[in-house]
Amino acid sequence: MRTFRVNVNGNTYEVQLEEISASEIKNTSASAQKTSAPQSAQGRAVNAPIAGTVLSVNVSSGQSVKAGDVLLIIEAMKMENEICAPCDGKISAVAVSKGATVASGELLCTIG
Repeated sequence: MRTFRVNVNGNTYEVQLEEISASEIKNTSASAQKTSAPQSAQGRAVNAPIAGTVLSVNVSSGQSVKAGDVLLIIEAMKMENEICAPCDGKISAVAVSKGATVASGELLCTIG
């Protein structure tokens, strides 16, 4: 552990940081990539990245989508956030509706 003094907006803080090796960084990156694309027998889950309110649902079950298409819009902290398709496919299920409040990580829809 190494101790550093950090100044943030005129406030001074002492923080301790642990140095990690390059192999630890590679292991962390590899495990993060494995978990970043949840997929099951029913298809690929699209989860809410943040908590908020669903302003619009732009897709319906059975609709074909391409990677990057806007699936839903979620309002969080007075900002509209577009939730885009992570891959090409067909919407197999939509789990939320307009006006619903969603938690971070909650299932929004599934691309089969």
